[in-house]
Amino acid sequence: MTPIERERLLDPVDRISEIMFGLIMAVTFIGAISVATAGRENIRTALASALGCNLAWGLVDAVMYLIRAMTERTRRRNLARQIVNAPPEAGRRKIRQSMPDHVAAIVSDESLEAMRRDVMTLAVPAGRLLHGSDYAAAFGIFLLVIVTTFPVVVPFLVTQDVATAMNASRAITLALLFGAGVALGRHAGYPRPWLTGVSMAIFGAVLILVVMALGG
Repeated sequence: MTPIERERLLDPVDRISEIMFGLIMAVTFIGAISVATAGRENIRTALASALGCNLAWGLVDAVMYLIRAMTERTRRRNLARQIVNAPPEAGRRKIRQSMPDHVAAIVSDESLEAMRRDVMTLAVPAGRLLHGSDYAAAFGIFLLVIVTTFPVVVPFLVTQDVATAMNASRAITLALLFGAGVALGRHAGYPRPWLTGVSMAIFGAVLILVVMALGG
């Protein structure tokens, strides 16, 4: 893999997003348990549904990660070929068009020409679009979604009291959402990342209240 195509296994936003999605999916399914009427069979069904849903979600998300990687690398390769085969002015224009608008607006023609020359000196990547690290990242996404489910269901495995297990499961979910939000805030560089954590916990609390209002 050339330096231009080397990517991090999973960036922090990917990791935190997968954790949040897994938690939200799990708490939604578990919230469907009615404390007043739930028997052990109902609880087992709800837990199996939560695990099965996150299993399917993790698989779909892993496959979509690979599809996104293939699509983005195909786009980059095609862009590189177009720049190499285009006249200088057209090559600079293609480079500018590939940039975000706020970046393209401040990049000078001289900088664009330097970029174009750099592209001309590089060999356009060829061969496989996916590598071992991509499959490892996809598997990591799958595991994150699955593993995230377990802390939420553990209370139901250690106590027979449905109400106690439900409250513990909700508390664990809110704590994990808070932690994920803090990590996301730190990654973004917010001066008070705990506010992001509080926002995510509030979102989780609202979701739990909605599920309860619907009969959970």
